[in-house]
Amino acid sequence: MTSPDPSPAVSRTDDADRPARPLGPLARYGDWPAYLAETAPHEPGDERGDALARTLGARRPVVVDIRVERTWTTGGVDGAELSWQLPYGPRTRAWMLRPAGVRDPLPGLLALHCHGGVRSVGAEQLLETDRAPHPTAARLRRDIYDGRAPANDLARAGFAVLAHDTFSWGSRAFDLSRPTPRLAEHMAAREALWRERGEEPDDHDRFDAFSTLHEDSLAKAAGMLGTSLAGAVASDDLAALDVLAGMPGVDAARLGAFGLSGGGGRAVLAAALDRRVSATVVTCMMATFASLVPAEIDTHSWLLHSPGIRSVGDWPDLARPGTGQTALVQYGRRDPLFPPEGMRAADAALAESPGYTGSFHDAGHVSSGSMQDEARAFLAGRLRA
Repeated sequence: MTSPDPSPAVSRTDDADRPARPLGPLARYGDWPAYLAETAPHEPGDERGDALARTLGARRPVVVDIRVERTWTTGGVDGAELSWQLPYGPRTRAWMLRPAGVRDPLPGLLALHCHGGVRSVGAEQLLETDRAPHPTAARLRRDIYDGRAPANDLARAGFAVLAHDTFSWGSRAFDLSRPTPRLAEHMAAREALWRERGEEPDDHDRFDAFSTLHEDSLAKAAGMLGTSLAGAVASDDLAALDVLAGMPGVDAARLGAFGLSGGGGRAVLAAALDRRVSATVVTCMMATFASLVPAEIDTHSWLLHSPGIRSVGDWPDLARPGTGQTALVQYGRRDPLFPPEGMRAADAALAESPGYTGSFHDAGHVSSGSMQDEARAFLAGRLRA
């Protein structure tokens, strides 16, 4: 059985035969509005979690039709490519990695990919399989993960690791092949800029650029439908957490999550929305709102700047571990996306919280090899891997 298409087509403005009628801003997600209208926000069962779920409009979609598309063994890892269906949108593609030959129950980790300004790939940036990687995934691993595949390293260290494409990324991306007039105009301007610069982007670069332009329309639609971009992403992540907890060979009493940048923000929200996440690693995604707004509004996407989230608490408040939870927050001293004073203030706000560990690294907006080593040791200690 073939895997879901990881990156829908994007139109070129010079396509003479492109259909005149646009598909609309929610192409591939025509069933999403009805689902949102028929379901209430998730209720974690504690005051902070309930308030956060209501503010973000996060749901708890039920996964059906989980398939094992293929399996392989390489580099000391047993891998399986999975797919499943949520109540709306295209099938989700995911990968499950374990130490080769180990069948005993293992602690489970949810591997959460970053935003990265790309949507042509999602979770594949975190792992290696027995096949050549998507070129964008290979570039991200080279540039921001120190050339490593964190999910494989963690699997070899004794974890069962699930990495999935989340809402609007990779297999869960929107179809931009027949854009609305507004998006088509933005696309034409971007194409003109590329021509002026003498740049020749490939189809993956083009899809990533146009997906970034589409994010404003997507965030607007989400708000009108009673959710948010962060809430829709969190909904996909909660569904993936349910898949992880229910997989054979996973100890559902020992679950964690980790991510860089937008993936770190997703890890914060997953732990706040589901107390089963007992250990979290947040890399290069922590500062106070005061340091980000308004100075850094255009630095970050709707995934970070979610409407209304400030009413629930500051980012350090959201990241504060609950009873039985632990969190490692890694800061990059040279991170250009988060002001130093905002990172220091966040660390100070969290410093006295039980279960919190903060560490500062001589790094930019990356997950360096030493940061990954620290994260792996932290997770192993907290989840008894």
